[in-house]
Amino acid sequence: MVRRLTEAGHHVVVHDTRPDAAKELPTEHTTFAASPKAVGDEAGIVFCSLPTPAIVKDVVLAANGIAAGSKVKTIIDVSTTGPTMAKIISESLAAKSIAWVDAPISGGIAGASNGTLAVMVSCPKQTYEEVDPVLANFGRRFYCGETPGSAQVAKLGNNMIAAGVILLSAEALAMGVKAGLDPTVMCDIINASSGRNSATQDKFPRAVLPGTFDFGFSTALSYKDVRMCVDESENLGVPMVGGSLVRQMLAATNARFGPESDFTSMVRIIEEWAGVEIRA
Repeated sequence: MVRRLTEAGHHVVVHDTRPDAAKELPTEHTTFAASPKAVGDEAGIVFCSLPTPAIVKDVVLAANGIAAGSKVKTIIDVSTTGPTMAKIISESLAAKSIAWVDAPISGGIAGASNGTLAVMVSCPKQTYEEVDPVLANFGRRFYCGETPGSAQVAKLGNNMIAAGVILLSAEALAMGVKAGLDPTVMCDIINASSGRNSATQDKFPRAVLPGTFDFGFSTALSYKDVRMCVDESENLGVPMVGGSLVRQMLAATNARFGPESDFTSMVRIIEEWAGVEIRA
């Protein structure tokens, strides 16, 4: 995403707790900062892409956080932070006259590289019009309204479904393999039929059928997102029976294979239970 900005002519000030994360960025268009505050001292618009709501809050609002910077006027959060934390941070920033933009993204590494991400946005309309030309570098934008956290609700729903179809597809394909079907053929059938989904179209061919389980999204992050989705749904009085099952499967995957495992490792639990391997 930083490369997309630099290729569009923007100069980007970068901070990451892992110095090697930025080692391949074009140095002629990037400046490296020692802290989140240092980024806020140099940039009027600051993006954050972080793993958990608590980390987002700390990076934005801590004494050495982005909001302590002297230049920052707008903070755009592309993380999956959830609506509750988005509202808390937005209210704190309003007192500092800093605009908060929810802009969670979906589309994976390929979408980030190709500029084809789905970018869900909630913020005041005027702020959206100001930042949209920058967000356009990342992909298709979906304006969700002015209420802080609205875009986060959409993202949580999306991520719950993305995890859920892995589980359902794994169960269907395990059944097929045990009955003697080729899982590649079965994926092709599903993708040409009413059951087609992002797991059988993308995740299984890339990370399950080869047995690599390396799609690129950790079990810990998926578990966090689905847990937040179910919690927020319950707070709204909306039952989420299927989502609760997905949460439990991710909890089991997290315990069995570890938080750093890929979230497609849910399939490995189904394979163990079924006594089969879903391989090309």
